[in-house]
Amino acid sequence: MSAYGFAHLRSRRHHPDVIEYLERIQATLDPFAGRFVIHGPPAEVVEGTWPGSMVLIEFPGLDEARAWYRSPGYQDILRLRTDHIEGDVVLIDGVGPRYDPTRRAAALRAEAERTERPAAPPAAPH
Repeated sequence: MSAYGFAHLRSRRHHPDVIEYLERIQATLDPFAGRFVIHGPPAEVVEGTWPGSMVLIEFPGLDEARAWYRSPGYQDILRLRTDHIEGDVVLIDGVGPRYDPTRRAAALRAEAERTERPAAPPAAPH
């Protein structure tokens, strides 16, 4: 199942280090079959606010995403971005092609019902 590296970048600066980061990042992704799905275009905000830009990188799985992030090649260029751009980065599993949100809803409903039930009173001693 695919996994993703998602970045919400709140402050963008076109510092020379950031340009170098962009020039070098694909070479760090290639060994882990990472590919850009979204890379910072302005978003059409239809609910709430969205300050900044976003980046979404797809990997074959979470193991590859973790290995890429921890790789010496990526760690070597990471500061080129983090020294100049404020943001958050997460690694997350995707859902499979047969994902059904109604099953997730049923599981959440069952969990909520378990936690909302009052505890049974203690049994009276005999």
